[in-house]
Amino acid sequence: MALNPFSSGTRLRDMIRAIRASKTAAEERAVVRRECAAIRTAISERGQEELRHRNMAKLMFIHMLGYPTHFGQMECLKLIAAAGYPEKRIGYLGLMLLLDERQEVLMLVTNSLKQDLNHSNPFIVGLALCALGNICSAEMAQDLAPEVEKLLRSRDVNTKKKAALCSVRIVRKVPDLAENFMGLAASLLKEKHHGVLISAVQLCTELCKASKDALEYLRKNCIEGLVRILRDVSNSSYAPEYDVAGISDPFLHIRVLKLMRMLGQGDADCSEYMNDILAQVATKTESNKNAGNAILYECVETIMGIEATSGLRVLAINILGRFLSNRDNNIRYVALNILMRAITVDTQAVQRHRVTILECVKDADASIRKRALELVFLLVNDTNVKPLTKELVDYLDVADPDFKEDLTAKICSITEKFSQEKLWYLDQMLKVLSLAGNHVKDDVWHALIVVISNASELQGYAVRSLYTALQAYSEQGSLLRVAVWCIGEYGEMLVNNVGMLEAEPPITVTESDAVDAVELGFNRYSADVTTRSMCLVALLKLSSRFPSMSERIKQIVAQNKENMVLELQQRSIEFGSIIQRHQSIRSSLLERMPVLDEAAYLVKRASATQATIPAYKPASGVTPGDLKLPNGVAKPAAAPLVDLLDLSSDDAPVTSTSATTTPNDFLQDLLGIGGTNLSTAGVPSASTDILMDLLSIGSSPSQNGLLDLSSPAQGKDNSDRNNYVISVSVTIAELSNTSVAEQKPVSAIPQVVSLVPEPMDLLGSLSSSASSSGTKSSTVVPQAADLLDGLSASTSVSGLDDACPSITAFQSATLKIVFDLRKQLGKPQETTIHATFTNLTSTTYTDFIFQAAVPKFIQLRLDPASGNVVPASGKGSVTQGFNVTNSQHGQKPLAMRIRMSYKVNGEDRLEQGQVSNFPPGL
Repeated sequence: MALNPFSSGTRLRDMIRAIRASKTAAEERAVVRRECAAIRTAISERGQEELRHRNMAKLMFIHMLGYPTHFGQMECLKLIAAAGYPEKRIGYLGLMLLLDERQEVLMLVTNSLKQDLNHSNPFIVGLALCALGNICSAEMAQDLAPEVEKLLRSRDVNTKKKAALCSVRIVRKVPDLAENFMGLAASLLKEKHHGVLISAVQLCTELCKASKDALEYLRKNCIEGLVRILRDVSNSSYAPEYDVAGISDPFLHIRVLKLMRMLGQGDADCSEYMNDILAQVATKTESNKNAGNAILYECVETIMGIEATSGLRVLAINILGRFLSNRDNNIRYVALNILMRAITVDTQAVQRHRVTILECVKDADASIRKRALELVFLLVNDTNVKPLTKELVDYLDVADPDFKEDLTAKICSITEKFSQEKLWYLDQMLKVLSLAGNHVKDDVWHALIVVISNASELQGYAVRSLYTALQAYSEQGSLLRVAVWCIGEYGEMLVNNVGMLEAEPPITVTESDAVDAVELGFNRYSADVTTRSMCLVALLKLSSRFPSMSERIKQIVAQNKENMVLELQQRSIEFGSIIQRHQSIRSSLLERMPVLDEAAYLVKRASATQATIPAYKPASGVTPGDLKLPNGVAKPAAAPLVDLLDLSSDDAPVTSTSATTTPNDFLQDLLGIGGTNLSTAGVPSASTDILMDLLSIGSSPSQNGLLDLSSPAQGKDNSDRNNYVISVSVTIAELSNTSVAEQKPVSAIPQVVSLVPEPMDLLGSLSSSASSSGTKSSTVVPQAADLLDGLSASTSVSGLDDACPSITAFQSATLKIVFDLRKQLGKPQETTIHATFTNLTSTTYTDFIFQAAVPKFIQLRLDPASGNVVPASGKGSVTQGFNVTNSQHGQKPLAMRIRMSYKVNGEDRLEQGQVSNFPPGL
C-alpha cells in the first residue's frame, strides 16, 4: 500500500522536495497547510510517539519558511523529557527555534533542564547547556546557576567550554550572580585547551562589564594568566587545528587583547605589566596577512586604551602609519579612525605621518578622503598651517566636484582660524574663490568682505587681485560677488594703481575696463538676483567714481526697468533716477562704505553657527493648534512691524508663541505673518495673545490663553508690553440678536481689539448703528475705562479745535479713503480721525473690514464702523472714527499702515497701503 505523501509518516526530505517542486507561492502554502494538518492529527492521536521527532523536524523547517508553528511547542517539551539522546537532540533544537525567553511555556522546561545538566551522559549535558545559553531567562538563570557552576569544574573540556558560554548568558541576565563566577573564571585561564581559554576570556570580559568588584578581582588575579596566554600563543609552533593564514589562533589573540584593554584602562600598575608583551606582539606579528593585521589593529587599540608608555604609543602610531600605505581600503579607513583619537594623546607622533595622511586626502575612495580631510584639519597648527594649506589648495584644482564643498569648507576654516597675516589670508581665500567659488558658502565671502573693509592698506591690492582673477575665473559666483563689491567700493584704486605692494606687478585698467567687468558679471548671471543686485549697486557707485562713464552706466542700469524681478526693476528705476536727476548729492550719497565692525561680525557669525537652526519645540501650555513653523526653521526675532513701516530703529522685542487660528481670521495676514487664527470656541480667544504674537513682542498676561469677558481687569499690566499697537474693528450683520452673555462664537460678535496700558473691556459700549436689523444689541459697560469710549459715527463732536485739512489717505481704482482730522483742545498729542470709505466700482462690497497698524510710540483706539457694506458707485459710504495719541509729538511724525478686506460677489479681496501724508504737527 502506497504511503500518503502528506501523512505524518512522510520523511523530512520528501516534504522538502514537495515544497521545492511548488511553482507558485499558493502551491507552497497548500503543501505547508496539508503537512501542518497531518502533523496536528498525529499530535492528537495516540500511538504516534515513534514519529514525534520526525514531525518536529518538519515543523522546524516550516518555521524557517516563516509559517506559524506554535501548535508544536508542547511536542518539544515531550521530546526533551524523553530518555533517548536522538529525541532530546530534536527536542532541544526545536526548543531553541520555536520558543524564546518571553514565552511562559518555557518555564515548564526548567525541571527537565536541571535533570539533564546533572545527567551522566556528557552529550546530553552539552545539549542542555547549549539550550540554556541560547534561551535562558532571568528566572531560569537564578534557578539553574548552581548546576552551571558545578559543570565549570568538570574534567571534560567540551563541557567546560559550553558551561563558560552558558555562564556569559547568565551573567548578562542577572548581573548580581557575577560574584559566583569570578573565581571559576580566573581558574579557567590556566587551562591549555584553546576552546576553554577563549570561552573563559569571554566570560571574564562579561564579568568586567557587569560588576566593578569583578573588575578589581580580575585585575589582581588574571593579569599574569593573560600575559602567559598571549606569550604562549605568540611563540607557539605550528598547530594545524589553530592556524589561520600562518597565524596561531588569531581569535584567541584578539579576545585576550580586548580583555587586557578593559583591565588596563585607568590602572597604571596593570598597564605597566602589559607593556612588554604588547610590544612583543606589535613587533613580531606579520602584517602581510589579514589575520595579522587584525591582531595588530587590536594591539594598537589596547595600547591607546591603557596607560602605556610614550615609546609604546609611538610604536602603535607607526603601525597605523604602515596601515595607511596598505592597499586595502578598510585597513586604511580604520587606521585613520584610530589616528583621529590618537592625535589627542600624542600629536607629534601623528605629525610624522602627515605626508601619508595628505596622500589619503587624494584617494579615490570617498569615505577615506573625507576621513583623511578631518584628520588633516586636526593636524593643523601655527607652525604647519602654510604648507598644509598649500597642499590642500593645490589639490582643490583637480578634486572631484562632489568633494570640493567639504574641501573648501575645511580650507576656509583653517585660513580663518590660523591666519596671522591678512595678506596671506587674502591670497588663500582668493585662490579658493578662483578654483571653487561656486562651492563656497555665503558666510565665507561675507567674512572676506569684512576683512577687506578693515584692511585699508590692502584694499588696492585686493581689488586688483580680484579683477585679475575675475578675467580668468568669471564662472565662479562667489569670486564675482566679492570682485564686484570691491570694484564698486575701490574702483579708483583699481584704475590708478593705488596702494601698490613691493612685489606686486602693476596692471593697466581703464575706467571702461572696470565697468566692463561689472557688466560681464551682470549679464552672465541672469538668474542670480543677488549677484545682479550687487552689480547694479557697483555700477551706481562707479557712476560717482568715474563721472565720464555715467551715461554708459545709466544705459546699462536702464535695461532692467521692465525686468520681471521686482527687486531688479526697483533698483534699476531708483538708481537711474539718482544718476540722472540727483547729481548734486550723488557723490555724498555714494561715498565709500564705513569700515565694517569685524569683531561684531565674528560674534554674530559664531552665535549663528552655534544655534544651527534649532528644530521647533512647542512651549509648555501650547496646544497642537498653535503656530507651527517649518521643521528646522527658527522663528525670526525681529519685530515685523518695524520693517513693515520703516518708521523706527528701536530694538525689536522678544518673540512669543502664537495663539490658535481659524482659516478666515481677519488678523491672519495683517503683517504678512501666516498661520495665526482666532479660536471659534464658545469663549473668544485672548486677543492680546494674538496681537502680541503677530508683532512678536512677548507672551500674554493670560496664562490659559483665554480672556474672561466679564473680567475687565484681565488686561492689567500690559503697559510694559505695549510697544506696538494694532487695532481691528469688525462689524457683523447678525449683531442685533446677540448679547455678550450668550457667548456666541467669536465670528458672531463685533470685536474691538487694542493693546492699551489701562484695564479695558474687550466688548465695551457698542454703537447701535452696527445692527442691520434695527434691533438694539445688549452691551456690557464696565466700571473701568471703556475701550470704546471714543466717538462713534452717530456721536456729536464737541470740545474739538478747528478741523485740520482733510487728506486722501488711500485711493486705488476700486476704493477711496478720506481722513477728516481734528485736534482736541489742550491735547496736542491727540488727534481724532474720521475715516470715510467710498466704493469706486459698480459692485457692492460686503463684509468690509478696516485694519490699521502704527509704530510703538503711537497709541491707536478704533471705534466701530457704521456698517460692513459699502454701496457701489459712490452712492453711499461707510464711516469709522478712531483716536491717535503720538507720545513723541513734535519729534516724530504720525504714520500709519492700513489694510482693507472685503468681498465682491463672495470673492475675497484685499488692499493695503501706507499713510504718510499726514499734515505736520500731528
